[in-house]
Parts: sequence; structure tokens; C-alpha cells
Amino acid sequence: MAKKESITYKEIINDITSGKFKPVYFLMGEEPYFIDRITDAIEEKALLPEERDFNLTTIYGADSDIATVINAARRFPMMAERQLVIVKEAQMMSDIDKLEFYTKSPSPSTILVINYKYKKYDTRKKLIKDITDKGLVFESKKIYDDKIPDFILSYVKSKGCTIDGKAALMITNFIGNNLSRVCSEIDKLIVTIGNNKKITSEIVEANIGISKDFNNFELLKAVITKDSYKANLICNQFAKDPKNNPMVLTLSVLFSFFSNLMLAHYCKDKTEQGLAADLNLRSSYAARDYLLGLRNYKAFKTMEIISLLRLFDAKSKGFEGNSISEHELLKELIFKIMH
Repeated sequence: MAKKESITYKEIINDITSGKFKPVYFLMGEEPYFIDRITDAIEEKALLPEERDFNLTTIYGADSDIATVINAARRFPMMAERQLVIVKEAQMMSDIDKLEFYTKSPSPSTILVINYKYKKYDTRKKLIKDITDKGLVFESKKIYDDKIPDFILSYVKSKGCTIDGKAALMITNFIGNNLSRVCSEIDKLIVTIGNNKKITSEIVEANIGISKDFNNFELLKAVITKDSYKANLICNQFAKDPKNNPMVLTLSVLFSFFSNLMLAHYCKDKTEQGLAADLNLRSSYAARDYLLGLRNYKAFKTMEIISLLRLFDAKSKGFEGNSISEHELLKELIFKIMH
């Protein structure tokens, strides 16, 4: 069993910030954002700026082999307490398993950081067992779409600012779960707002290119209120700009709402406060859409809509040789949801 297999990203960053380093870090997984942030933190904290010229080595897996990595890791630091060796694109190294010749006895004066991105390395192998025993293994997992707004709230708070729920949801709908891009866009917004320190939906609309009237947030609102005219208007607008309005994001927003609405039908306390508590909503204000949804969509219809969303998700991915455009699929889906 791994010594610290449940260690979190935040715990790792806290240790690095306080100067607690491991001799080897094996950072793997589908989400590159956390791997990059941990690597950046180690690079910033492990060496003083004047030590980096001679004691920071960056190796790219596509252009190197494990022998090069091991030779670099076994060197002694120059005029510094330690040296840092960072291996990027390690997933492209065909002989990565041979790193175990080093990890069974890593140098105490070297910090070796392995970036193994976009997939998971076989944790049953001896290499991982050695690193777990003497260093740290971290799996960077993708965040589910419904957790992105919470990630945004946390990230904005870490920057000393605040963001309203609608703005966080709009960023999620427009960008999706690309965390690097999400953070980049938020950083730009923080510069834009200056001393204001609060990101609103109006600021998001003005600076990220989200249409005030034609976005997934407004489409969901039209569906909840059964405003067929507005829903069709938004669908037609999406068809004009499919690159920035992929159907997968629209389906994600609709599925998230109607899945929660199904739960809401079985909540004992159907007040704003009761729904907010049972559905883990950020505020009672956010429960108002569900109160309206309960009136407009009965439990049986909600269940039918969830089935429709799954079916149309499969169709959008070519299920059974489907060749209908995303625009036509979305229009058909919205019609069936609202009628």
C-alpha cells in the first residue's frame, strides 16, 4: 500500500511552500494542470534564482532516454544545497521502466520531477513502488464538469478576489474543463477588474467573448421557463458559431440541471433553503430555477428528459451511424424536452 497515496494537490503545494521536498516526484494523469502547477512550485521553491543556471536541468522525453535522466540525477549540485532535474513528456519515453535503477537509491542532493501526462502509469510496477517508498506519486485526475464552478470559486478566492455563481457557471459553460485555459482567462479578468476584486457575469460577458443573450446559461433558462421562441433563437445562434458552442457542453449543462431536478422531486423540503441544502447548492437563490423546474417538469417527464439527453449524447458521437448535424440534433432535443 502506498505510504501517502491519498495525498492531495493542496497538501503537496503546502509541503513545497514550506520547504519540504521529496527526492523523487512522479506526477501522472489525464489533467496536466495540476502536474504543471506542482512542477512550477518545486522549480520556484527548490532553488534560489542565482542557483538555477548550474543546478536546474530540464529534459524532454521525446528527445532523450532514461540513461540521460539517471546521469543528470546522479550529478552533484554546484555551489548549492541541491539540484533539480525536471523530466517533461516522460510518457513519450519507451524505456521509462528502467528509471527503477535510480529510484531504488535516489541521490539525497537531487530533486527529480517526472511529468507523465495525459495517462496513468501502471502502479503495479516496481518503479512506482520504489518512488512511493522514497518519494511521492501523484495522480492528477480530470475534474468532472459539474465540479468546475467550485474549482473556479476556489481559484478566484486564492487570488484574493470573489466571483458570483452565475459568472462561474458562464465561464464553465464557455470554456469547459480545460483548467489551464480557465485559470488563464480568470487571471486576465482579475487584471481587468483592478481594485474592484469582484468578477461579475457582466464582466465575464464583456471580456471572454460570451454573448449576453446566446449562451448555455440562457438556453437552460429558456428551457426551464419553456420559452420555445428564445430556445430556438439560441440554438440557431449556436449553429452560426459551432466552434465556441459545442454540443457536448450544452448537453453537460442540461444533464446537470435535470439530474438535480430529479433529486429535487424527492426532496421533503421543497423550499429554496431546503433544496439548496439537499442539492448542495451554493445559495438558496440558486434553488429558484429548481422550484420553477418542479412546476414545469413533473418527475416522469424529468426521467424521460434524462434518457433523451443520454440518447442524443450518443447520437452526437455517431451512434448507429448518425449523420445529422449537431445543430439539427440540438433543435430536435430541445423540442422533445419542452413538449
